[in-house]
Amino acid sequence: MKEKVIIGCDHGAFELKEKIKKFLAGSGYSVSDAGVYNEERADYPDIAEKACGEFLSGGYAFGILCCGTGIGISIAANKINGIRCALLHDLYTAEMSKAHNNANFIAFGGRVSYADPVESMIMKFIKTEYEGGRHEGRLQKISSLEHHL
Repeated sequence: MKEKVIIGCDHGAFELKEKIKKFLAGSGYSVSDAGVYNEERADYPDIAEKACGEFLSGGYAFGILCCGTGIGISIAANKINGIRCALLHDLYTAEMSKAHNNANFIAFGGRVSYADPVESMIMKFIKTEYEGGRHEGRLQKISSLEHHL
């Protein structure tokens, strides 16, 4: 079994979450599901809090969050200290979110039509290495913002 991944969504992305879970499991990943478990209305900040809290407890390679657009849940996740959640749009943003920003969560929209398959974006993210170097100082500045204002 490969690394563990945590995933969560609201009602607007339940189908996408289930599709991603199957893809990751089929690729050998262990997937923990932070909800939701059906299409009943749910508030994405609650799911972001639950998934990010579980991630921060340790043992996870990264997390995936989904809502209708991916916007709200990524904003909520980024309010949590230690979380860097990138809203992906294509293969380029998948690569850069890891290479330059060392994101530990990625987000998608269940109601968004993507030019690149979500599975391809996930694999691009997984296979990309964080470059460090000149990007490290920027990440330290981002982390300092969590405690600055």
